[in-house]
Amino acid sequence: MTTTPVRHHALFHPLAVRSVEPLTDDSVAITFDVPDDLRDEYAFTAGQHLTIRGDDDVRRSFSICTSPSSGLLRIGVKRLPGGVFSDGVVGGLKPGDQLDVMTPAGRFTVTPDPAVGKRYVAIAAGSGITPMLSIVAALLEGEPDSFVTLIYANRTARSVMFLDEVHDLKDADPMRFQILHVFSREETDVELLSGRLDGERLRRILDAFVPVADVDDWFVCGPQPMVDELRTVLSDVGVTRVHTELFHADTAPTRAAVTELSGTDDGAARVTIRLDGRITDLSLRPDGPSVLEAATTVRSDVPFACKGGVCGTCRAKVIEGSVAMDVNYALEPEELERGYVLTCQSHPTSERVVLDYDA
Repeated sequence: MTTTPVRHHALFHPLAVRSVEPLTDDSVAITFDVPDDLRDEYAFTAGQHLTIRGDDDVRRSFSICTSPSSGLLRIGVKRLPGGVFSDGVVGGLKPGDQLDVMTPAGRFTVTPDPAVGKRYVAIAAGSGITPMLSIVAALLEGEPDSFVTLIYANRTARSVMFLDEVHDLKDADPMRFQILHVFSREETDVELLSGRLDGERLRRILDAFVPVADVDDWFVCGPQPMVDELRTVLSDVGVTRVHTELFHADTAPTRAAVTELSGTDDGAARVTIRLDGRITDLSLRPDGPSVLEAATTVRSDVPFACKGGVCGTCRAKVIEGSVAMDVNYALEPEELERGYVLTCQSHPTSERVVLDYDA
């Protein structure tokens, strides 16, 4: 059954590289040329990411590091140990080359409201600065009465990505933007800011620099162990509005409990997915592959990026029935309450399931 499409997801287009600029010894900023006829498709919200499909057909996500008003589509890429894609990009990508780039996605975002005046704290480690740079710039630009503190952790001053851009924001708004650099392998004049940014150090930084009770929203981006530890500290001091994004999940997922589906002949659920106005039916056992894995065998347009429960690209809403997720590192509690799930982690737990990617 097919109806008129209502919207599109996860569209890839070849984009030409406009520039490749070195940031540190092991990272670069890549700016893309977006043709006029694709500008609407590549419009983004501060904090969103791009997924790039490499020659090996593997998808890798990189946060956009510019504000939406800049007119620039720019990402930061850091070389990873053994990273085939990042090695090629950092060492060999040049202007004019083309990459297969998905349209922007992700919900680690902000939509500034010029009528409000809030206090925000952003905590970033290493390349976690990329979405934060977009978020901070958008807030300072779009909310003239708001104040932002950025706690930025790195090994040394030499390893800081987007150092000039961060300090350009500080120079432009010195009364509304506070930047605290924390170096784990380099001593500074302030002992509190020298050392690894763990839970105990964050407590001390908050006591010294941040009026916790006055902060409206918190944003944390970095490796999973750090994000988990810092989020625990924030919870201990009474913080509730914390938005997080991980580089990737470091812990292996624990498979959700399998529910026996005794009402079907083969123990499989009948799963229906709605995507871009088209409906597809699947037969899927709860102890089988995820909904996403099953769907990609019959639909090439199903949206996904990381498949690890981190990016949220594969989000869909449960309209009927129920599923269990192995892990969830992307959805906020309010999204879960509204029935959204990550299909890359979802397995049916009822005989009939309807999932809507368009909701």
